[in-house]
Amino acid sequence: MHLKELNSMKLSILIFLISIIACSCSSNKKATDNPVENKHELTERNSFRFMFYNVENLFDTENDPNKNDEEFLPDQGKYWTPKRYKTKLNQIYQVITAVGGWELPEIVGLSEIENRKVLEDLVNQTPLYRANYKIIHFESPDSRGIDVALLYRENRFTPDHSRPIPINFPASMGRSTRDILYVRGRTINNDTLHVFVNHWPSRWGGQMETEEKRMFCASILRRVTDSIMRAQPGANIIVSGDLNDYPTDRSLTESLKAKTIFENIRHKSLYNLSYYLQEEKGLGTHKYNGHWGILDQIIVSGGLLDQNTSLYTDKENAHVFNADFLLEDDDRFTGQQVSRTYVGYKYKGGFSDHLPVYIDLFFNQ
Repeated sequence: MHLKELNSMKLSILIFLISIIACSCSSNKKATDNPVENKHELTERNSFRFMFYNVENLFDTENDPNKNDEEFLPDQGKYWTPKRYKTKLNQIYQVITAVGGWELPEIVGLSEIENRKVLEDLVNQTPLYRANYKIIHFESPDSRGIDVALLYRENRFTPDHSRPIPINFPASMGRSTRDILYVRGRTINNDTLHVFVNHWPSRWGGQMETEEKRMFCASILRRVTDSIMRAQPGANIIVSGDLNDYPTDRSLTESLKAKTIFENIRHKSLYNLSYYLQEEKGLGTHKYNGHWGILDQIIVSGGLLDQNTSLYTDKENAHVFNADFLLEDDDRFTGQQVSRTYVGYKYKGGFSDHLPVYIDLFFNQ
């Protein structure tokens, strides 16, 4: 047996064992009606994990006349067959499980999903069904029909409000794009958490030519986060998503005003933890022309960086999940690259063209 096949087998066995243990624990905790016992279990674990993953074109295999999905049908385009679709679902399940480790992530933000059906298939037709993930999703006006969504474990996180934030471009900027998903809820320790899942317009046509659109999205998002922080100065906010810009680009530094210096933390400011991951640790979630950079970002409010509050984190607890099984050798440039589902119209059978990111939050006693 070749080394690559052996490693793949080991990975499959490890993911299977993790999923059985993690999902079984989740099922047992859900069956416990005593909130004190559940709180005690989480306090011992003392953490809360959020992850974001651009899953690269998770389409079903059926034609939707209201969407531009012809590329992902069994008999045309990329020949997106039920078998390939099922493989993709199981790969996403494997990634979520691997990111979670022995305890599945409490919240999972996703982008590039076609509709609610693919989310239901993900949480019901893979071993994730054991975790009883719930779905928050709204159809957006994106011309390709791809949306953002959020999965959550209802025994760990209780949403009390969710809505799409529409991006209505001025006429000069052209067509509409994905909504921003906003979800507010409570952790099991009763901390309020505000979560934003984003997928800003792509760089197709040139970075400078499309920058104005992303800056507009950032300004809309900043307006909403400002309103939250005015009402609740110590608000716990996580901004996540594929922003199609890097932490040093103007949409992040000027429009969103996400700070990159982690000193003299202010509760009413936003701080880009992905800047630290990219600029200081040299990590990336996406490789373009041989260069790694972070397009998939995690940004938090200053309130979450205050370690004297009941829910907190710091820059060291933000991560890019770059496990070997998500990568392959880069034949054109040096090193490795992400293992994609397609390269053009050629089916590669990989996971995604992006790596996931995640962050751990901690509870003070």
